[in-house]
Amino acid sequence: MSPRLFRIEPAPDLVDQIYRALHEAIDSGTLAPGQRVTQEDLAQQFAVSRQPVLQALRLLKLEGLLLDAPGRGLQVAPLEAESIAGVYQVRGALDTLAVRLAAARGAALDPKLVERGRKAAAGRNIGAMIEADIAFHRAIYAASGNPLIERSAQLHWSHIRRVMGAVLQHSPLRATIWDEHEAIASAIADGDAAHAERLMQHHVDHAARNVVRQLAAARPAPARQA
Repeated sequence: MSPRLFRIEPAPDLVDQIYRALHEAIDSGTLAPGQRVTQEDLAQQFAVSRQPVLQALRLLKLEGLLLDAPGRGLQVAPLEAESIAGVYQVRGALDTLAVRLAAARGAALDPKLVERGRKAAAGRNIGAMIEADIAFHRAIYAASGNPLIERSAQLHWSHIRRVMGAVLQHSPLRATIWDEHEAIASAIADGDAAHAERLMQHHVDHAARNVVRQLAAARPAPARQA
């Protein structure tokens, strides 16, 4: 059975609306890894013509969120431990660069970012936790003074947010994440670039280990030979 999405009213930015709706469905797991999607089915569900759906699908394919499916159509890209580990390696390089530049400027991040994160972590809304986490890192990108960092990181966050939900289901990790964020913000404000880099690298490595471990644990065991 095809997942139920929602109707979209025709507008000049119809392609963008469809793109965002599908992106959110992939991020949330409404469109699950490996699930097949077709232009015709989506056009029917969204009650639009096939052309804007095609353009939106092409954008998602360029991001690596959709892959060619056997036969006809596309399928949601699988979540594989090895590929996600590579994504975190690139993210680590970008985030450590961002904190180094931000610390060199003695940037002061808005303390409400951490407050918002801790409040979200104390609740049950996984989406709110993810958005608070992304907002914190985006604030660091902005504080770095180099707009290319956020533009480069955006592509990788598309993949990372798909797996964050699984990690954030475990309550002990929620507080740890924001303890780490608060320490990073403090090091940036102190202008201690070396310390900020070390904290950020540990933060990213910690997140990567948890994600990769959970993805590997969820991988089906190979069938035994008779």
